[in-house]
Amino acid sequence: MGFKCGIVGLPNIGKSTLFNALTKSSIPAENFPFCTIEPNVGKVPLPDKRLKNINDIVDSKKIIPASLDLVDIAGLVKGASQGEGLGNAFLSNIREMNALAHVVRCFDDDNVTHVDGSIDPVRDAEIINLELIYSDLETVSKRLTKCEKLLKTNDKKNKLEHEVLVKIKNELDQGNLININDFDEEGKIILKSYQLLSSKPTFYIANISDDGSSTKKLNDLEEFAKKSGSTVIPTSIKIEQEISLLDDEERNEYLELMEMDEPVLNKIIFKGYEILGLQTYFTAGPQEIRAWTIKSNATAPNAAGVIHTDFERGFIKAEVISFNDYIQCNGESGAKEKGKLRLEGKEYIVKDGDVIHFKFNV
Repeated sequence: MGFKCGIVGLPNIGKSTLFNALTKSSIPAENFPFCTIEPNVGKVPLPDKRLKNINDIVDSKKIIPASLDLVDIAGLVKGASQGEGLGNAFLSNIREMNALAHVVRCFDDDNVTHVDGSIDPVRDAEIINLELIYSDLETVSKRLTKCEKLLKTNDKKNKLEHEVLVKIKNELDQGNLININDFDEEGKIILKSYQLLSSKPTFYIANISDDGSSTKKLNDLEEFAKKSGSTVIPTSIKIEQEISLLDDEERNEYLELMEMDEPVLNKIIFKGYEILGLQTYFTAGPQEIRAWTIKSNATAPNAAGVIHTDFERGFIKAEVISFNDYIQCNGESGAKEKGKLRLEGKEYIVKDGDVIHFKFNV
């Protein structure tokens, strides 16, 4: 479906190492700024344990998980909105993203250089955010000037756009990122049309040390993130990359030793999925079990259209079993016997984890 989550941050703070760990790639991740120039793209499978639960019942020939497109974007520096560093190229790459994973370094290490010479996670996060804001201010100011010239025409559409632009500019002038939930439905439509960098849903990944020395810096970053309603996921990116290189047996032994139920990488992937407003439904049969990605609150025909546009156009009904019912009833036949299989029509809002079989006619 083309949902992209961009990994952003200052140069040389662990973005490419994180990308390598998440995608099991081997792109350059050297100890110098702008190691990444062109964005690297990787498709990451969603580590959804429910697929195995379903397969324990169905014993299918093939399992296909949902996936997320991750993009490793070149490091940004102070002044990027004015062309510093990779400047406009960096900002245009961000504009194409649906959400952002903002990596911030929270550890000291004399062997790993920092573009500003010292470690201050709040300052570093603010540098990135302010460059996005400065870029958006230029966009919004130009649009606002055009709208103001048309105010005397009393055009309702222009008047509404002007009100939205004034609200956006006031937030940007105060150094605030734009929260789309602060706008009504009409305002959201207008806001989305601008593709503002500062309105991208964002969560922070704190790159911490493994010796507990990052606690103070991590706490500072978490307090900073709270102000914009963002989440912080702390992890040692170096260790996560090492875990990603282990085989399944070694990985399980390591996680058990560390008293972890799963790698932090899994939480990062799920957070990217969640912040994009996505969810999953399943189709299951002896040939294939598959997880399908849909937007939250998608209707049954919308969900069918993800498989094929003909399914949506010719939608008749959907046979739906909730995930818990599917497992508890030991599959489709058991769910039918116990009355847990439901026939749903065009108005049905698909729930995360639903197991669905569509009926259609084209």
